[in-house]
Amino acid sequence: MSAHPAPPFAARRPCTLVVCRGCCCGDVRKHPGTDHDAQLRRLREAAASSGGRIAVRTSDCLGPCGQANVVVVQPSTEARRRGARAVWIGFALDDDATDDILAWAESGGPGVAEPPATLALQMIPAPSPGDGR
Repeated sequence: MSAHPAPPFAARRPCTLVVCRGCCCGDVRKHPGTDHDAQLRRLREAAASSGGRIAVRTSDCLGPCGQANVVVVQPSTEARRRGARAVWIGFALDDDATDDILAWAESGGPGVAEPPATLALQMIPAPSPGDGR
């Protein structure tokens, strides 16, 4: 039993994909070969059909613009209780990266399942507070 069990009313957050759509991520001028709208649509469709196991939200600029497109894979509430932390993915520009992100999230994400090996190569450090772009 956990030392700090969650109250019964505590929200249970699923594995959540935070998709950067700030100044550089999702910008066709920076990455003209990527269909940014289709990528976001695929992620949202997967979340909608996941039975609540995956959530997707967008964010303004997350900071590491030189590594756009950035997707942060946040662990579920249960995985976070077990010590899992958010994982930052950079250069998520093609269908293969999107496939890997979705496969990992569908398997449970950080703290539940190992990421695909190719996705592990795209992991980037989270920016420190105060880091410039």
